[in-house]
Amino acid sequence: MEGLLLTKGIFPEQYLRKTVDYILSVQTEDGCIPWFTGGKADPWDHTEAAMGLSIAGEYAAAEKAYQWLADKQLPDGSWWANYKDGDALYTEKRETNFIAYIATGVWHHYLITEDRHFLVHFFPAVKKAIDLVVSLQAPTGEIYWAIDEFGRPLQDALVTACASVLKSLECAILIARELGQDANNWSQAYEKLENTLHHHPECFDRTWESKERYSMDWFYPILAGVYRGQAARDRIKERWDTFVEKDMGCRCVSDQPWVTVAESCELTMALLACGEHAKAVTLYSWLHQWRDSDGGYWTGYQFVEDVIWPEEEKTTWTAGAILLAADAITEHTAAAKLFLESSLTTISNTDQLAATEEA
Repeated sequence: MEGLLLTKGIFPEQYLRKTVDYILSVQTEDGCIPWFTGGKADPWDHTEAAMGLSIAGEYAAAEKAYQWLADKQLPDGSWWANYKDGDALYTEKRETNFIAYIATGVWHHYLITEDRHFLVHFFPAVKKAIDLVVSLQAPTGEIYWAIDEFGRPLQDALVTACASVLKSLECAILIARELGQDANNWSQAYEKLENTLHHHPECFDRTWESKERYSMDWFYPILAGVYRGQAARDRIKERWDTFVEKDMGCRCVSDQPWVTVAESCELTMALLACGEHAKAVTLYSWLHQWRDSDGGYWTGYQFVEDVIWPEEEKTTWTAGAILLAADAITEHTAAAKLFLESSLTTISNTDQLAATEEA
């Protein structure tokens, strides 16, 4: 099956069951979800796969994954960048978007299950993580991308990482509000970060080459709610031909002939977020040619050499992204619109919406 055209209300549960089973087959006894069997795990991709399990109704497995995160959390609220066989793979740095993403996963699971005990249980881990991330906000609003082994900030910022942090801050604020906890400090950090992402590109990529060749820098700000309405559609149109390969998917980087399934799924959700439904459904329909017989999806395809690449990577986070995009298109769960809408309206977004209405 090389095409899968989805519509609202019809989630392809039978077709994607093997994809869910693939994630479960890789998950280890302690709850960790490595990239693939025998591979490393990182907190962000682990959470992406766990969200796929929640969508599929595999609540116990998803909760076990979040418990693994809580158990591995360091005293300052962070996680190391990578783990293997239960131990940190290396301890040179801890990335802020990895740290913050637990809030997105926990809120996503709560939206689906409405399990308040789950939310209460994991709030301390979310709070420690988000408090640390907020403490690493620069005076100009961006979030420093990482801290070193001694907890010192690495003082530069990435657009994609900060967009991911923005969505995690939104989820953390919503968790706090649901539990009657104070989130004023987080709300202030959210507003500053959203403003910087929208109005101050000079605050990013200051000490290294610009990352705008990466497709995620193009569409992640839409997923995070930095751009809405016509502004988001204009942003999509501007670089569509740069990144999208017809009948294949979205490139990871503009200057390499490599389409990647996870980025294509995330672009699918960004398209839905800005009202480009037909493009979203079409893009998503191209991705299932990269599915293996066991339900897992290969990370990407190198279309000049006509090879799956990297050949050993059939990643659980790619499977998670497949499930997230399917949910977003079909509105299968109560979390389907998590990446399509923002529950927080800032001044910048209000201005965008007003401009859209006037147009």
